[in-house]
Amino acid sequence: MSTPQAVRAAIAALLSALTLLLGAGTASAATDHVVITGGAVVPAGQTAGDIVVLDGTVRVAGHATGDVVSVSGPVRLTGRVDGDLIAVSDRAFLGPTARVGGDLRYGDERPVLASGASVGGKISKEDWADATNGWGWVGVFGWWLAVSVSTLIVGALLVWLAPGALYGAERAVREHLGATIGCGVAIAIGVPLLAILALVTLVGIPFGVALLLAAIPVLLVAYVTTAWIVGHKVLRNRSTSPWAALLAGWGILRVLALIPVAGALVGLVATVVGLGALAVALWQARPPGAPAARPDTPAPGRPAPAA
Repeated sequence: MSTPQAVRAAIAALLSALTLLLGAGTASAATDHVVITGGAVVPAGQTAGDIVVLDGTVRVAGHATGDVVSVSGPVRLTGRVDGDLIAVSDRAFLGPTARVGGDLRYGDERPVLASGASVGGKISKEDWADATNGWGWVGVFGWWLAVSVSTLIVGALLVWLAPGALYGAERAVREHLGATIGCGVAIAIGVPLLAILALVTLVGIPFGVALLLAAIPVLLVAYVTTAWIVGHKVLRNRSTSPWAALLAGWGILRVLALIPVAGALVGLVATVVGLGALAVALWQARPPGAPAARPDTPAPGRPAPAA
């Protein structure tokens, strides 16, 4: 993936997450348009709130009371936008009756303004790719440090509060490796897919947002679980302390995370294996089902009680 494409993808994820989180708790969230793909249309005479489209054409002939953001797709405005108009990777076309109350910002292609169109703020080109590259290794190290600290904290909580879950996950990897990997892949693919399907429907947006937010701590727990299993296997008979296993495995994975590309793959594999191991361990730890009730039968040699 090229740098501009990577930047657009990051912007897309950030914008969609922020819009959903901020809009979910407002009274006007029902009028917002958050579209993954397919575009959005506000006909003349109708009103909308914020409009965020990740992939598709945005057509506003009516009134948008918030911001209009298009990540990948053209914007055709003949109505009114009270907030900012942002076109990340395509062109914005403003008709003679178009009105933008805020700024007009664009990434790749300069907007086309017809005679009579007005912009209340400034028109500016945003070089998001250069801004991202400017962080260089500082940004990379900052991200690595943040993940390292958060995973260490989560790992310490697991060892302190739920050591049995770690030993159960280690046993699942040792005894049921195939089932562990299969469950991990199924969860890693199925849960995001379910969240995306929920986000494309207005009714399912709260569920999709909740699912994505819940996935963050679950992924951290899964990663730390694999780190603990790695440390436990490396130490073997050298130490039986669960804390030593945590530090050893966590240190190995965090050092590997510094390797470009390979570190990301190692982290992905660790997370998937951890998800599967915890799922299998939870399945094995389920309480046995109660035995089926059987009708009472008279003892041998005794007559059955009279009705």
